[in-house]
Amino acid sequence: MSSLLVDDIGELVTNVPTTGGGPLGLRRDVALLVEAGRVVWIGPARYAPAADRRIDAGGGAVLPGFVDSHAHLVFAGDRAAEFAARMAGEPYTGGGIRTTVGATRAASDDDLRDTVRRLRDEAMRQGTTTMEIKSGYGLTVADEARSLRIAAEVTPETTFLGAHVVPAEYAGRPDDYVGLVCGPMLTAATPYARWVDVFCERGAFDADHARAILTVGQAAGLGLRLHANQLGPGPGVRLGVELGAASVDHCTHLSDADVDALAGSATTDGPTVATLLPGAEFSTRSPYPDARRLLDAGVTVALATDCNPGSSYTSSMPFCVALAVREMRMTPAEAVWAATAGGARALRRTDVGVLRPGTRADLMILDAPSHLHLAYRPGVPLIRQVLHNGVPQCRL
Repeated sequence: MSSLLVDDIGELVTNVPTTGGGPLGLRRDVALLVEAGRVVWIGPARYAPAADRRIDAGGGAVLPGFVDSHAHLVFAGDRAAEFAARMAGEPYTGGGIRTTVGATRAASDDDLRDTVRRLRDEAMRQGTTTMEIKSGYGLTVADEARSLRIAAEVTPETTFLGAHVVPAEYAGRPDDYVGLVCGPMLTAATPYARWVDVFCERGAFDADHARAILTVGQAAGLGLRLHANQLGPGPGVRLGVELGAASVDHCTHLSDADVDALAGSATTDGPTVATLLPGAEFSTRSPYPDARRLLDAGVTVALATDCNPGSSYTSSMPFCVALAVREMRMTPAEAVWAATAGGARALRRTDVGVLRPGTRADLMILDAPSHLHLAYRPGVPLIRQVLHNGVPQCRL
């Protein structure tokens, strides 16, 4: 069995809390051994075992790979003009989703596949080793199923989002469309999906529709996720907590009751995670979520990119970390944890987002001595090397 030793590590972020290492479990003067795609040993560098291969981290920081738990990569078309209009003062309403739906329906499988792989590779080069991908730009039985089938070629974390918006052909008939989502569309999507999601928001789906879709999806064996409280206050966060969703995402407009519900959430698989998506606020000039308020209340917080063609066309988790620190009152350590271990909790995964014996050898090596540089040097390509399942993916 081939082995790989990573040594000359300036700082190792394990996300395994230790005395003196803080919540990131920081360790120094250590090395890390990988076999069969898993971490098998972490210990003092002077006691490092022999290995078949070696990667010299050059004194750089080593972190778990980013876990991006919210992304929309299966689409066609371009909405740069919409972005320019928002920067000129037009408000974001979510209506541009239908523009992408038309382009996606008209695209070939190969066109969609090329976009997914391009963006997935782009994210990998920036340290993302685990990525959730949603459907939601097909909104027909066939197009939602093919979107998930294509997404499943690059990730096991696929999410059925047939309830993204009500498509034009169902205008004025949302109940009929929800019936389609709960029936034939769910049946076609389930073989390719791990999760089900709903855009519970004004102009999209109300609480009754969201409850119906999530309940049917859960009965079909899918885990629950929810877009909630992005455009204004609403019932989404508390509905997600009530149903035991793994994650409620956006969480921009929260009441005290919403925060209390998240802080008190608990299931056998863990709490409902508040996944914050600062790229969306950056791209829509909307208020940022108050991460400090959530963290101080004891809520589990994740960061994700929301990569999509309309409201957050970024695949960069380092960018989201920097935004979270600058605009959402997170410390650098909190933001790094949320982008790695927090994302793993939002996907209810224990094998990624942390580095300890037995976990997947998904990690990144920075061209910097500390995790602090991810926020300290925004926009700088600091990812020197990425390992996914113990296999080097890129070297910049």
